[in-house]
Formats: sequence, C-alpha cells, structure tokens
Amino acid sequence: MRWQFWIDRGGTFTDIVARRPDGTLVTHKLLSENPGHYDDAALAGIRELLGFARNAPLPADRIATVKMGTTLATNALLERKGEPTALFITRGFRDQLRIGYQNRPHIFARHIVLPELLYSAVYEANERVTARGEVLQPLDEEQARRDLADARRRGYRAAAIVLMHGYRHPAHEQRLAALAREAGFTQVSASHEVSPLMKLVSRGDTTVVDAYLSPILSRYVERVSRVLPGANLMFMQSNGGLTDARRFQGKDSILSGPAGGVVGVARTASAAGLDRIIGFDMGGTSTDVSHHAGGFERTFDALVAGVRMRAPMMDIHTVAAGGGSTLHFDGARYRVGPESAGANPGPACYRKGGPLTVTDANVMLGKIQPGFFPRVFGPGGDQPIDKGVVREKFSALAAAIQQQTGDARTPHEVAEGYVRIAVENMANAIKKISVERGHDVTTYTLACFGAAAGQHACLVADALAMPRIHIHPYAGVLSAYGMGLADVTAMREQAIEARLEPALVPLLEEALAALAVKEFEADYSTRFSFLMPGRALVVEAVSVEAAGRGEPVQEAFSAAPARAGAPLPAATVELFSGGASHRTPVYRRDDLRPGDLIAGPAIIAEANATTVVEPQWQAQVTRLNHLVLTRRVPRPKSEAIGTRADPVMLEVFNNLFMAIAEQMGLTL
Repeated sequence: MRWQFWIDRGGTFTDIVARRPDGTLVTHKLLSENPGHYDDAALAGIRELLGFARNAPLPADRIATVKMGTTLATNALLERKGEPTALFITRGFRDQLRIGYQNRPHIFARHIVLPELLYSAVYEANERVTARGEVLQPLDEEQARRDLADARRRGYRAAAIVLMHGYRHPAHEQRLAALAREAGFTQVSASHEVSPLMKLVSRGDTTVVDAYLSPILSRYVERVSRVLPGANLMFMQSNGGLTDARRFQGKDSILSGPAGGVVGVARTASAAGLDRIIGFDMGGTSTDVSHHAGGFERTFDALVAGVRMRAPMMDIHTVAAGGGSTLHFDGARYRVGPESAGANPGPACYRKGGPLTVTDANVMLGKIQPGFFPRVFGPGGDQPIDKGVVREKFSALAAAIQQQTGDARTPHEVAEGYVRIAVENMANAIKKISVERGHDVTTYTLACFGAAAGQHACLVADALAMPRIHIHPYAGVLSAYGMGLADVTAMREQAIEARLEPALVPLLEEALAALAVKEFEADYSTRFSFLMPGRALVVEAVSVEAAGRGEPVQEAFSAAPARAGAPLPAATVELFSGGASHRTPVYRRDDLRPGDLIAGPAIIAEANATTVVEPQWQAQVTRLNHLVLTRRVPRPKSEAIGTRADPVMLEVFNNLFMAIAEQMGLTL
C-alpha cells in the first residue's frame, strides 16, 4: 500500500486529506501562497506529510494517487491572466462573440459596460458550410496558412477555432486545426471537440475559454507530474467528476475546487441520514452555497467573471464573503468585500500588514482564539495570529466612525456589525438557490464546511429560520475529502436538434439508454411554476456519462464509552455576541465523545476549523462523531427599528434594496 493525497488548493488555504498505507486518514492545512517558504502549496504539503525537506525529490514508490482541485484556472479567468489567444472564425462573423445575444443585464441602464474579451486577435477563415452540410465555400487553406503564420509572428500560441455549423460538419475545423498545429500552435481548441453543440455564440465562447485556460493548466500539470513521477494524478472537473490530468481542460476547470466540496458535503450528509441539505462552504476568499435534495444539481450554461460558457458544472452560487473579505466604512455605511485579502498579505491578524477582514472581526469578538488557531504565521511560519494589531485597528476604525457620524459604537460593536453584514450576504446567497426556486429552507439542514463556516453557522441559520446545522468531523477540509470521494467520470455530448415526436424516439434510444420527459416537466414546473402542454419540446442535445466509483465514506459508530458527566473545557474566554460579553468555554473537538451535549455560548476548536455555538443554540455529538447544532431558545420576535440611522442596518437594507432593483432590471 502507498499514500493517497486528496487536495483542494483554495484562494487562501490549501487543504490536504491523506490516506496512509495502513488506511488511516490524516489532514493538513497550509497557506496557498507563502513566498519564501515554498513555491507550490500542494507539493509542500505532500512533502511535509511524508517528512521530506522542502526541495527534496519525492519517491515514486511512496505515492499511489493524487486527486486535486485547483483555483488556478479560476484565478486566471478572474484576473485575465490566461494565455494570449487568437480566434479563427468564419468570414463575416468576426464580431459575433462580442455582439453575443444582445441581452441587457439591466434593462434600463443606458451605459452598458461589456466584459473584457478573452481573445485579443481575430482572423476570418474563408469557408462556409450550411446546416445541412453543403459546402458553399471550401476552406481557403493558403489564406489560412498566411493568417496562422501572422498570428505566430505576433506571439500567439493558443488558437480557438469556431466555424459556422462546425459542431455538425467538422471537416473544415479539423483541417484548420491541423494547419494550426503545423504552424506551431501549442494549444488548439476546435469547437467540434470542445463543445459539439448548436449555437455559435455559446459554442464559440466555450472554445475561447478552453484555449485561454488550458495552457495554464497544462504547464501546472507538467510541473506537478515531474515532481510526482509514477503517481496517478487526477483533477476535479466542474461537473463533480475526476479526470486524468492529461485530459484536464480549461472549460472543465472553473469550479474545480468548489465541486469537490459539493461532492464531499452530499456524500457525508447522506451517510448521516440527511437527504435535504443546503451546502454552506465558507473559506478565506468566498462563500459557495448549493442545494441538494437527493441528487447533484448541474447547470449547462453559466456566466463566470463576465464570460459565458456552455459546459456541465455543479450548480453553485458564489458570493464574495469569505474570511478574507475586507472591511470598509464609506462615511455612511459599513461595507464587506467584495475585495479579499487572500493569503498574501491576508487578514490583519496574519502578521503581514494586511487590512481588516471578516476573520479579524471574529478575532475581535473572541470567536477565533489565537491559542486554538494554526501557528503558521510570522517570518518563521510558526507564530499564532496577532490579536493585538486587530484591537488597534478596530479601535482606530471605531474612532473614525464616531468622528464622521457621531455614532459612538465600541470596537466590539463595530466588529459585530460587520459580521452581521457578512451573514446577511451569505443568507441572501442561500435564498437565491433555495427560496427563489420554490424550496422551503426551514425543512432543510444547513450543512457547513470550509474553515470559516462554523464561525457563522448559527447566525446564518437564524437569518433563514433553519432549525438544524450539520458539521462533519472533516468539515474544515471537506472539499479536499470530497476529492477522494468523487467518481472518475467521462461525459460526452452530441447535438440532436429535432422535434420530440414518436418517430424520433428510436433515434434517441440509440443515443441514450432512457429519456425522462415526465421528470423534465416536473422539474420545469417546480422552477417556473407553469407548463406549456400544447407546445412541442425540441431535443437540442443528448449527453452520456460514465462513472467509476470513488472512495467510500469512512463512517463508523464510535466505540468510546459514555461519559459520566459533562465534557471539561480546555479554557474559558470572553466572547462578544448579541451586543453583550459572555464568559464562554472552549472545547477541543478531539476531546468530545458521542452523546456530549454542549449548551451555547461555546466554542469548539479543532485543527482545521472553529465552530461557534451561539447563546441560543446547543451542539450534540452524534454516534458517528458528527456535530448537530439545534436552537434551544425560540427565535425572538422582530424588534422595531428606531429612527436613528444605523450604519449596519443601512447596509442590510441597501443589500435588500439592490436585490429588489436587480430583479426589476434597474441599475442605480
């Protein structure tokens, strides 16, 4: 037996779950960026767990499999740092992807700001094929060679080839792709291979994304493969399935990390007997939320960082509300994010001169305790977080707020105000994937994971009137754990474009084993609240997916004997919650046993996460060693809001107002 490593490289932290040769699991967490200590967090973590020096070669006979999710492509897309790409498209359509569908994101906005295009050069191919496959204009290969040579002279190495009807009649795309490789292009993405579906714009956008991001991934895969010779290297795709590193494409990488979290939370919740959950993944950079009611929910059309894509992805809604989200005061309102301090410099408490963040607010409130937080900071990477600088910065911020508004809130009250805003942002994100789609969240369990989710779980549940919270023992590294639990999948798509009639059924049966029309209607009715029974359906495309099962969830009933009395806290600290200070016990997660019941306020600290049990809540350890939090005090009646302007409530109402305006298509 050899080691297995399941890795999630996030924006702030890199999480690792490793399976030793004897089958036991061990977890590890380190900063994703730590210049001067290591070049790559994933490889550094593997070396540390195996006991090797920083630059020591890794022996092939010690490592069996590495399964990884990465934000590498996502960050390149957000920051527009992908490979310079040249677009080759049918003559007459050079501006088609810029024009798009002419839909207006805000119907009354007079000034539309279009996102920056991913391609930076366009060449028109002299060719044209009809939808029936008739060649109206043969491909002008001499002109194509001249254009390809010109693009190479200008420094382009990535080509996106998108020809009219190329998905159905690919001969011209195939020939142009061959010419591009002959010309020296190292990345050639042809639409009939990347997205063999109808609609030029969505097919073209997806092909450009693939050409833009795949070289970044290829270089990283090659780098990791050199360090891990002989290891079976796999990457998580946006659809929730693993693929061989050599088949990892840019179009399938956008949700590589978050998809592992959805797999992890769904599989572990199912093992705990929960079939209706809201996944709440709060990390250092953002919060990802997902809906799960018996099966994975996927979307096939997505808009990410202003870029349209048509590729199967987990249906995940992301908001810029993570532990590293920065705190601002604009003279009238408290603002949280969307900027993030990331891993470098990170929050103010990380000892790198960073700004105040949500994490710092929780340090100020006592919800994060330096003595129970990883000691990975400072020049030597071995110091605790700095609570002193947090106090100084919040004291200065409270003084500035009082000077500008006359509002004499204490530093603790200011910190709690910012946390309330972050909680509101996260609760609104959950409403988008649940309440706005007809789901009653009061019948769901809030399944929390990610290093920061447990700090806010009770507050988010309160905001949504959710009665129960579930936290797995690996919640702090559940996205990494999900990499190991995920299936190895291969998905193929094919365009059909035919009316759904009895005569078509035999053709569909050749492409699919079964066709669920009734299930489609039920889902359509749930989502949109109406049907069009007299209107024929059109089968646009079919897809098939093959899956090889991943690792089983390792759950076992605890054999630990029942405790005679209540668990003993490791420390007692001051926690500020609900506008008041509370003497609060801190329990080590490893010291708790099944059956233990902990009344809030309390803090449960572990190596990879912190769970805050608010005063009105309680936590119980189940037989599977999971934490289940329930509210022990009825929710208080809503209190009337006074007439004095409250910067926190101003921001809460502003968020609500902006959400209503967005639904109405207004830009303010």
